[in-house]
Amino acid sequence: MSGPRAFDFEEVEDRDGVRLSWNVWAGSRIEATRTVVPIGALYTPLKDRPDLPPVLYEPVTCKAPCRAILNPYCQIDVRGKLWICPFCLQRNAFPPHYKDISNNNLPAELLPQYTTIEYTLSRPAQIPPIFLLVVDTCLEEDDLKSLKEALVVAINDMPPHALVGLITYGTMAQVHELGYTECPKSFVFRGTKEYTTKSIMEMLGLAPPTRQGGPGGPPPNAPPPALSGAARFLLPVSQVEYSLTTILETLQKDAWPVPSDKRAQRCTGVAMSVAVGLLETTFPNTGARIMLFTGGPATEGPGMVVGVELREPIRSHHDIERDNVKYFKRATKFYEALARRAAQNGHAIDIFIGCLDQVGLLEMKTLSNFTNGFMVLADSFSMQLFKASLRRVFAKDDQGHLQMGFNATFDVQTTKELKVSGLIGHAISANKKSAWVGETEIGIGQTSAWKICSLTPRTANAVYFEVVTPAGQPLAPGARGTIQFVTHYQHSSGQYRLRVTTIARNFAEPGNPAISDNFDQEAAAVLMARIATYKAEIDDSPDVLRWLDRMLIRLCQKFAEYRKDDPSSFRLNENFVIYPQFMFHLRRSQFLQVFNNSPDETAYYRHILNSEDVNNSLIMIQPTLMSYALEAQPEAVLLDSISIQPDRILLLDTFFHILIFHGDTIAQWRKAGYQDQEGYENLRDLLKLPHEDAQDLLADRFPLPRYVQTDQGGSQARFLLSKLNPSTTHASGGQYGQPPVGAAIFTDDVSLQVFMEHLKKLAVTGSS
Repeated sequence: MSGPRAFDFEEVEDRDGVRLSWNVWAGSRIEATRTVVPIGALYTPLKDRPDLPPVLYEPVTCKAPCRAILNPYCQIDVRGKLWICPFCLQRNAFPPHYKDISNNNLPAELLPQYTTIEYTLSRPAQIPPIFLLVVDTCLEEDDLKSLKEALVVAINDMPPHALVGLITYGTMAQVHELGYTECPKSFVFRGTKEYTTKSIMEMLGLAPPTRQGGPGGPPPNAPPPALSGAARFLLPVSQVEYSLTTILETLQKDAWPVPSDKRAQRCTGVAMSVAVGLLETTFPNTGARIMLFTGGPATEGPGMVVGVELREPIRSHHDIERDNVKYFKRATKFYEALARRAAQNGHAIDIFIGCLDQVGLLEMKTLSNFTNGFMVLADSFSMQLFKASLRRVFAKDDQGHLQMGFNATFDVQTTKELKVSGLIGHAISANKKSAWVGETEIGIGQTSAWKICSLTPRTANAVYFEVVTPAGQPLAPGARGTIQFVTHYQHSSGQYRLRVTTIARNFAEPGNPAISDNFDQEAAAVLMARIATYKAEIDDSPDVLRWLDRMLIRLCQKFAEYRKDDPSSFRLNENFVIYPQFMFHLRRSQFLQVFNNSPDETAYYRHILNSEDVNNSLIMIQPTLMSYALEAQPEAVLLDSISIQPDRILLLDTFFHILIFHGDTIAQWRKAGYQDQEGYENLRDLLKLPHEDAQDLLADRFPLPRYVQTDQGGSQARFLLSKLNPSTTHASGGQYGQPPVGAAIFTDDVSLQVFMEHLKKLAVTGSS
């Protein structure tokens, strides 16, 4: 039995957007490493908080170098008009406009319910959000038509003051000069050539003007240049909506002929490098999005991932393992350099894919991973999955503003007992070597600040900490550590905002049951999953699985109750009891097992796992399964092969797929058309119910999941069977020779029951 919790984890998440693996911390470095799972926080900076007051003044900060922001954990001296910073313990005077402060009259940021607060800063943003569309024209006619329709809708959804630009590419890349109104005009770049930023500037006429009459300058009597620089290519939506819609509607398939035994010549790399070059010269360090729509792999120029010959297949996981990959390293390096340039300027890059085969997302993944861009993977641009996901990108809040923040910096500060180990999420290091940066590195480390080019209300970052108090120092009574998260970003209305969340947790002596009573197994599973996928990007997967197993065994040895060498005595308290189950499903998940997924799919799944909050990530690791039967209420059932029954309908939610699975008997009734006959209304309602529930799940998810309907024994049932715990397989019979309950799954994977038996044995014998 576990003791009382100091916090209600969900309540804290609703208020502060933060979930911690441990909510009471071990007091010394050595004790903290013995608790196995690191102290980590999953933090959602733009968590929706309709109840937050809009604070229209600048925050009060501590003296340099600390610069922490006034918060409810500061001690205040009302008489002396002073406050003491909990991070550096310096005394600071309140600014003059706080002179009326008293115990009954406190500003919002000192009230205990506002541990999270958002300041609207008085610096007006000079520039509205910018959207640069990069569109592939090497598509089939109907696919191109669907894409053009979706883009016209997207332009309607953009705020009228936002700036928009267009680059189309096929064998060549074309930058459309939207500011030139006499006729459509574009600048063409050759698809096989690598361009430097300087040459892109010169070709587009964006080079800084030279002195009049000087060598190489225009003659003194030359006419003044037309619209200057950026305004020729990036214009407000309200001004160019008509001309841009016309360009898109008349956009033709790439004219270059494609022989039947070859792929289309596609210069994705050149188009992206022109897009990055255009934005970094015209709008450096400003919120912007480059939105890439591609329908196939790059086959020429820098960044090509496969040749044009169709007989040469695109690389698989197997080829990468054997290092039998011709273009992989060079392409990865090329896109990584582009991604770093974009990220340093605060430009996010979104990748929308409409293609059945791979397009080289593995090589291009850093474009979205470094800039927190969106990644949407559809089989074609005519799929609902793509169209609905694109509309959701431009979702608005109640005030009509886009639900996205641009060009953010994310800063973490801690009290002296803690140090920051790193962040795992879609960001790049801001190289801030402050005093609270730790030696242990987890993810993007050696800094206490990161640059995140784009934020949505769902973006969640995992931040890891270490305790640095040496062992043997007695804890002061009521000792607590404090962490402050500060997110500075450009709101889509043009304002700059600062979201500040400050949390404090108590330290406990070694062996104090409060430590284990305040373990959040759900947050811990997600934080460990992020570390495992981060490791899997670098190491091969068997090593990562062994590491996960070792960590799980050590955690059980530390916190389970058991008699040595007696597996039957093994007990975990309720705060730990489902953690091994999460680890079992994580080991089998597509994040760590590359079998049956293409390298592009693996990159996509890992991208999404590293950007979602605890609840969504848990659905990815251990999908939810609902069961529907006649004369019974829908109920959640075990993710197990015994849940497959002929007279049940199952609804599986894996986050990426939503699957409705009809058991044998139900499928036969449905095919016989019983639901349309009189007297069978209950069957009709039963068939409708899972669809209604599935619609609720689809309502606010991004990217939109694939929606699959199948019957027992159908080919698409594999989506369900691959996720279930195989407690009944082709090898296990029922008891006393009876046929097994549920459906037999053909697999050599161990079941959860066998996994737990091995775990108990290893934990009680003390081996790791």
